[in-house]
Amino acid sequence: MSAETAKIQNYAVIGDGRSAALISNRGSIDWLCWPRFDSDWIFAAIIDRKNGGHWSIRIAGQSEVSRRYIDNTNVLETTFNGESGKITLIDFMSVASEERKRRSLWPQHELVRLIRCDEGEPNILVDFAPRLDYGRINPTIKNAGAFGWRIDTGTSVFTLRSNIELRLQKDRLATKFLLRVGEMVAFSFSFSAEAPAVLPPLGELINEKLNLAIDWWHEWAAQSTYCGRYARQVTRSALVLKLLSYAPSGAIVAAASTSLPERVGGDMNWDYRFAWLRDASFTVHALFGLGYRAAAEAFVDWLLHSTRLTRPRLRVVYDVFGERPLEECELSHLAGYADSRPVRIGNAASEQVQLDVYGEVVDAVAHFVSDQQTPDRDVQKMLRQCAEYVCKHWRDADNGIWEERDDRQAYTHSRLMCWVALDRVLKLHARGQLKGIPVAKFETEKKRIRKQIETRAWNSELQAYAQACGSNILDASVLLLARHGFEDARSERMQQTNARIRERLCPRPGLIYRYEQSTNRREGAFGACGFWEVDFLARSGRTVEAYDFFEAALAYANDVDLFAEEIDVATGDALGNFPQGFTHLGLINAALALRDAEATPSI
Repeated sequence: MSAETAKIQNYAVIGDGRSAALISNRGSIDWLCWPRFDSDWIFAAIIDRKNGGHWSIRIAGQSEVSRRYIDNTNVLETTFNGESGKITLIDFMSVASEERKRRSLWPQHELVRLIRCDEGEPNILVDFAPRLDYGRINPTIKNAGAFGWRIDTGTSVFTLRSNIELRLQKDRLATKFLLRVGEMVAFSFSFSAEAPAVLPPLGELINEKLNLAIDWWHEWAAQSTYCGRYARQVTRSALVLKLLSYAPSGAIVAAASTSLPERVGGDMNWDYRFAWLRDASFTVHALFGLGYRAAAEAFVDWLLHSTRLTRPRLRVVYDVFGERPLEECELSHLAGYADSRPVRIGNAASEQVQLDVYGEVVDAVAHFVSDQQTPDRDVQKMLRQCAEYVCKHWRDADNGIWEERDDRQAYTHSRLMCWVALDRVLKLHARGQLKGIPVAKFETEKKRIRKQIETRAWNSELQAYAQACGSNILDASVLLLARHGFEDARSERMQQTNARIRERLCPRPGLIYRYEQSTNRREGAFGACGFWEVDFLARSGRTVEAYDFFEAALAYANDVDLFAEEIDVATGDALGNFPQGFTHLGLINAALALRDAEATPSI
């Protein structure tokens, strides 16, 4: 890894429920897509230092850097302490209630950066170097006088405004200036599409926007009903999920980025700026478990809307509006993070067969309607369609939860989730919430699925449930047999399975590989799997072990409690796209399992 490449864990994230920016611990915005998570980027130095584009703000010379989120918000503070002085850099995207926005003109999308001098008289360096068309174009930056600096692209416009003078240097804006104690400099960077750009004044309005953003995030975070010992980490994870939510639709994308590698220097680089049905059950359980009912309802509404057009066939991946995501392609002109090629946009997983998604969707919806009298007709129709599809296709080989591109098998986890789909539909029927289903048929197929898992997925030589029927490979996803109620976590088989997983997939406390192929592929431990182990231990009644493992797993977060997809076992470095919603979902659900198990004696 080159000296110029910032480690993935060195980044923090800000956002507004439509897009997100990654900011390094040196004050550089190295990732930003506008207007949506999956749009073209304007800054992407994290995947190409030369051609990606960035916007850095820092003290001249050496400095010590620390950072934090203002408590229970997605407003980031970075402090630079150098020989000449000390500054605080505050980064956020403008958010406020819709009522407040209607009372004044707001840009469609706005990123604000504030510099406050706390000590001395430091020199500040600003370098604003945008790029368009996935790094192919150095845009023309125009001086619009009192209206700031403009970048026009088709019918859209980017605008940068500040209360200090900036100088144009070919394809970038740069400046160096002295700041004294108590002085503050503000930058407003905004994007407007197909409409006149709104350019409100700076000055006090910027401070008002900061306070509104802090209040908005505080109010949202305060809805949580969780009050356990891990409130800080759980609240941060919930804030990550909210930040990854696309507010206009309720979708939650898997991560803010694309092509951050699961293996540095390798080709396991995927675009995660879309919404996966795989995450549905985990998402609804986490949001409801924390008391975020409105967010859970918005997600379920998106889920129902997205799946309506293709039911009973479900896609694996959708964009934020429930459409087919970008077609996967490789951007060969980009260097990739630490020379990890190729850089990809779009995701071909959308065309895969993953039978587990039927159970994920049905479980999510069943959990959502569990306290209602009767689901509406469309929801009932969807549940029946999914169950009928499962009855017809559960024996099919598929690509599995890990989206294997060349290897369809009878994956155990896929069979499990087919069982879950039928189990939840039958339970809704038994409660009188679902009418008109062929009960005998669904019961028969449910029993057949169970028999196949118990006879063919169980490997007597391993003394464990294997990755697939007839397989001798271990896979951490079989821990979910207990989570989803297929088998009691305390059973002899599940305890033996866990013992094998700890022997072969647990390189150190807190870390679990997703399957045995992980070491051959030189990928990291999978963050969510470590939290699945905590969940399993808690359900087993082994609460002391569960707490110890949870503490060890939490130690791999970065300094602001963020996780990527994986962890490098040798170095502890973050790997994969960032921040990763699936990992944070695992953390939340593990914390909820621990909370629920606190009264259970340990064994």
